[in-house]
Amino acid sequence: MPKPLTQLQVKSLAPTDKPKRYHDGGGLYLNITPNGAKSWVFRYMKDGKATTLGLGRYPDISLANARIGAADLRKKTHLGHDPAAEKRAVAEATQFKALTFDEAATACIDSRKDGWKNAKHISQWRNTLATYCKEFSSKSVGEVTINDVEAALRPVWLKKTETATRVLARIVSVLGYAHDKGWREDDDAESWAKRLRERRLPSLPKKSKRVKHHPALPFDQVPAFMVALRNSNALGSRLLEFAILCASRSSEAREATWSEVDLDAALWVIPKERMKTGIEHRVPLSAQAVALLKALPPGNPADHVFPGKKTGKSLSDMTMTAFIRRQNKNELKWKDENGEAITQHGFRSTFMDWAAETTPYPAAVADMALAHVISDKVRAAYQRGDLFEKRRALTQEWADYCTGPAKSLG
Repeated sequence: MPKPLTQLQVKSLAPTDKPKRYHDGGGLYLNITPNGAKSWVFRYMKDGKATTLGLGRYPDISLANARIGAADLRKKTHLGHDPAAEKRAVAEATQFKALTFDEAATACIDSRKDGWKNAKHISQWRNTLATYCKEFSSKSVGEVTINDVEAALRPVWLKKTETATRVLARIVSVLGYAHDKGWREDDDAESWAKRLRERRLPSLPKKSKRVKHHPALPFDQVPAFMVALRNSNALGSRLLEFAILCASRSSEAREATWSEVDLDAALWVIPKERMKTGIEHRVPLSAQAVALLKALPPGNPADHVFPGKKTGKSLSDMTMTAFIRRQNKNELKWKDENGEAITQHGFRSTFMDWAAETTPYPAAVADMALAHVISDKVRAAYQRGDLFEKRRALTQEWADYCTGPAKSLG
């Protein structure tokens, strides 16, 4: 008798070079593919022949639920039923087997599109799959093979590498979705990407890519920059000053409306529709930011705080950088450590550097001030608040620093 699996084992079992199967007992197995995908299968004997039936992916299906599913199937087999044959009969009765790859792709995209904020992203999925998968688009989704995918991608693999790799990922998503919906028996498509890259398609030339950061002003020069900025009477300069004080993105500051601002509470609430993360962001306003806003001409709730020349339009990105361009026209006065002209967006990095090097606040406070998504899943699980009061203190200290004594640039 095999020793039953534990939850810790199921979670920590690592992939190997070849697909591997772990027995939990009673016909229940955990399959692990070389790329780490885990799924449950139930194995039983019918007419002297071993038959397997998928129970779903882990962790969507937990160990406890997989055991419940296996127990139900064991009861059926003891009563003479053939669960796999019954599943096939149901699929055929509902015409799942007749579903084409193109139809499955449409269903897959439609199921996910509400979570995509950019309509262009949806059309890219539809257009690329229609263009590069046309040789098997009318084929039953359950019969699409790795050979079909290889034949479709080989002509463009080296010519349009980025497009081809994206199409491959989208094909894998469609086939995985089809399996989960019961339209495809096999659940092996996730391993295809590695097999195609490493065994079948030509090796791609290696490229050394360096992350291009926005040139940022060293934080010790910020007070001097702010003195020069406040000497400008342009509305674009006030917008840039406000964005720096709030460490906000350009679009967040430019599109701000008076309905989002509560001057009495010193609070600016950016709705989720305007956030890159898709999550509402509360910005504590420093005393300097409040004073700046109070000095602006008042507007109606729906009006932009920094209105453009056209009615209903905000100031453009160009107005934010106009001051920097004018200052650097004859002499590169405001530059980063590499000698490149700074950008508005670079001030977010300046803020992060200042917070990390001169304050005792944890990195998470600065991250949330910048509305960054926490990439560390463990940290994110335990840190569900927005650290608002700590961010208010940090933001005020930043504003005090920005408006404090300026050092000589000489």
